[in-house]
Amino acid sequence: MEKRIYNFSAGPAILPEEVIKAAQEELFCLPGVGMSILEISHRSKVFDKIHAEAKDGLKKLLNISDDYHILFLQGGASLQFSMVPLNLMPPANKADYIVTGTWSKKAVSEAKRVGTVNISASTADQNFIRVPKQDELKLDPGAAYLHYTSNNTIFGTQFHSEPDPGNVPLVCDASSDILHKKIDVSKYALIYAGAQKNIGPSGVTLVIIRKDMLERSSDSIHTMLNYKTHTENDSLYNTPNVFGIYIIALVTKHLEKMGGLDAMYELNKKKAGLLYDCIDNSGGFFKGHAQKDSRSLMNITFTLGSEELEKKLISEATAAGFDGLKGHRSVGGLRASIYNAFPIAGVEALVSFMNDFMKRNG
Repeated sequence: MEKRIYNFSAGPAILPEEVIKAAQEELFCLPGVGMSILEISHRSKVFDKIHAEAKDGLKKLLNISDDYHILFLQGGASLQFSMVPLNLMPPANKADYIVTGTWSKKAVSEAKRVGTVNISASTADQNFIRVPKQDELKLDPGAAYLHYTSNNTIFGTQFHSEPDPGNVPLVCDASSDILHKKIDVSKYALIYAGAQKNIGPSGVTLVIIRKDMLERSSDSIHTMLNYKTHTENDSLYNTPNVFGIYIIALVTKHLEKMGGLDAMYELNKKKAGLLYDCIDNSGGFFKGHAQKDSRSLMNITFTLGSEELEKKLISEATAAGFDGLKGHRSVGGLRASIYNAFPIAGVEALVSFMNDFMKRNG
């Protein structure tokens, strides 16, 4: 195929075209290096520069202070489900978790292997159509930390402001909405995020950890699971995902060129608004899964009146060049993932398609 289609996949997801083209141009031979980015040593001065650019780009975009380490690890957010409690739960050996979907449930499952988990709030009984409000949280002041998932890809819900943990450290799985807007990193003890939504390709996991939290990491923790190992070695204890970090460096430069995260946030609100307006103005033909005050800007989930209609729309959409719209089996229906790199023209094209489909099948 010569023409790119509109990729609504939940992840691995769309990357900025400018970034892909830049990587394509340099893939065979990095300028002045004589080797591909796929071939260079992670111990080379060339990679040192790329690595520093990726960290500095994130530091600038998120205004990360020197009180934090920036790590590029492997194993995805799924490994962080274990690393967080292994490193941060002792000595209290108990932590608070907010459950808002599949990924937070998996995080709870791993944390229970380490210590006691208090479910501060859960919306499971409503099939996760919303995120809990602050006054619903049952917090333990003696907890080692409060963990939450900022955006839920499967159910299409999102925290639009972080929960207040009181005096307890706040930990966030920001895999599916990191970099979609500015956040106050100083409110967090640790943020982790799989790269494959808004940061870069799959295979890299960003960890932003406040330095004082490392005091909790016991030397008895297995070497590769200990945050101290990775901070002391600047993410280079083992061979990192060199190519993935290179792409992250390119993405951060692209976001700066776009106007930074404030500009990105305005664009994300505009894109999501187009789709939600289409759903809300359909007279019930399309029905959103998430409650309006919990709607995600990254993942728009909705259903139609019947499974037959949903299959028909997905089939026709695929033929028309819209890929990845089938919803997760937990929700059914459709899901349009419109991360940072998704173009507004693609959202406009989908809205036009949906309106036409409604006219023909309503």
